[in-house]
Amino acid sequence: MTTPSNTVTTLTTVGIREDLEDVIYRVAPEETPFISNIGSAKANQTYHEWQTETLATPSAANASLEGDVFSIGAGNSTTRLGNYCQIFTKAYGVSRTDEVVKKAGRTSELNRQKVLKGIEAKRDAEMRFIGNYASGAESGATPRYSAGALAFLTTNTSAGAGGSNGGFASGTVSAATNGTLRGFTESQVKTVLSAAFSSGGKPSQAYMGPTSKQEFSAFTGIAALRKETSGDKMASIIGAADVYVSDFGNLTLIPHPYGLTRDCLIIDPKMWAVGVLDGWKSTELAQTSDSTQYALTFEACLVARNEKASGVVRDIQ
Repeated sequence: MTTPSNTVTTLTTVGIREDLEDVIYRVAPEETPFISNIGSAKANQTYHEWQTETLATPSAANASLEGDVFSIGAGNSTTRLGNYCQIFTKAYGVSRTDEVVKKAGRTSELNRQKVLKGIEAKRDAEMRFIGNYASGAESGATPRYSAGALAFLTTNTSAGAGGSNGGFASGTVSAATNGTLRGFTESQVKTVLSAAFSSGGKPSQAYMGPTSKQEFSAFTGIAALRKETSGDKMASIIGAADVYVSDFGNLTLIPHPYGLTRDCLIIDPKMWAVGVLDGWKSTELAQTSDSTQYALTFEACLVARNEKASGVVRDIQ
């Protein structure tokens, strides 16, 4: 079969309009579950500080003679900690011409960029605050850095061979040293939960990467993966676990799409906060070209109100 002579087809027609959908499809993890679940605090300086305290070890030998003279014991001192507020920024600009031409999927390119840069900046803050990052003061060309949650934890931890904790000392927080990667097991989680309970903590949330979440769902502490059906309906197969029932309470499992790759962070969300020095702001920059430019800024640090209330299983795969 051949096309008849002189038949006009789309191969030769001039002026065929493009077939471009008026929608832009985005696939990227936008969630910031850690920041969304913890608290907030007001920071008033670029170096934000707070205090923690503890109690003496219980003593069953606390007994005095009748009529004895009181002996004044040592006072309960506080521990002073701190973290640096990090400045998160995203700058963007759109030419005057690009803003006025007709576009597919959006009316304003400037508004589109504002939304996207805002999402990106929030993910950057989430990545920093949940991760294993040290704190640091500004010096020369080096900006201030906030420490992340994994760096603060020193009390209730389980690490692979050669791994060691970071922690706060002398005004800054050091990052933890990675150990040898190992399989993720329920006994590791139980060890951390037991240590946290003994320290007085009540962790209720566990954050982990997608692979670790699938492994966690297979632990025996998960409720039976069955669902009752009635009549002639087909049974449902439940392949996920959202709550782990431990000896010390329920633990909500939260998969993190980008922040954790080798750790399971177990926290009491009431004991963490974002210390905000200056909230999210979008500022128009001085016009120096035929374009409109903005800068998005956010200045904050992570506050570990008391790391003994949380824990971590490190170096898992």
